[in-house]
Amino acid sequence: MHITKDTETDDNLLRLIAHIPTRSLSANIDPEFFVTLDDADFMRIAVFLAEKSYSEGGCPIGAVVIDNQTREIVGKGHNTLEQENHPYNHGETSAIRDAGRIDFSKTTIFTTLSPCDVCATLIYMRQFDRVVVGDVTSASGNEALLKEKGVSVEVLEDQKGIALYQKYRSEKPDQDLEDWKGLAAVNQRKKVA
Repeated sequence: MHITKDTETDDNLLRLIAHIPTRSLSANIDPEFFVTLDDADFMRIAVFLAEKSYSEGGCPIGAVVIDNQTREIVGKGHNTLEQENHPYNHGETSAIRDAGRIDFSKTTIFTTLSPCDVCATLIYMRQFDRVVVGDVTSASGNEALLKEKGVSVEVLEDQKGIALYQKYRSEKPDQDLEDWKGLAAVNQRKKVA
């Protein structure tokens, strides 16, 4: 399989890209292909990563980091709180870790959900140029903070991602709360109920 700039882009292809390990993308995709993708395409790849997390029993949050000049994907990830028993391995932190030690001031991160406090802090501390948020309907709050810290913030809601997150939230409210606030918040809610 080899993807070129002439390869037709559809959801099946974007889902495939979401599942190819980041380090293997260059062996399967011509660099010119990435220039043909728009922001909605990168957000859809992040949504497919969120679907992957959901199918594994986790929180449906995905993220993609791209190089602003080449538009190549340099990092991808999804939330693995449940799968890896990891309290802050969110979609954003997973994608940033996948990207490694690079100059994030030359990158954009696409995230399927408004970043939590930890992820927002990491985004501005690593000096990302831009963050594109796919869902402020289900959760929002750190967009103003990121702007204050010099990060360009754009909202590009993806209805498929919003529907998936809202389905998850209704199915697993305790897991959703744990992802945002930790087990202490879950335990406190149970005491009150």
